[in-house]
Amino acid sequence: MPRTPNEFAVHLMMEGGHREEVRFPTIQDFQKWYSGELVPKSGSNEFINVPIKNIQGEYMVVRPSRVIALRVEPVFYGSVDRDY
Repeated sequence: MPRTPNEFAVHLMMEGGHREEVRFPTIQDFQKWYSGELVPKSGSNEFINVPIKNIQGEYMVVRPSRVIALRVEPVFYGSVDRDY
């Protein structure tokens, strides 16, 4: 039976070596942000908002032209490692 991720960690790699991690509750939420915000403005030097989950009062903005790579990682909360 395939497991379902609880959320998705998206690692943003930016010019200059800076890395940041943000989380999305579903892959569809990530795809909506990616295709609606990041891709249309990929060559722009104007800031775009990056959603930050569960951090009230904080926000992050990036210049889309400075994002050089993304890594999307499923996160599973119910994992139990058993050593037999």
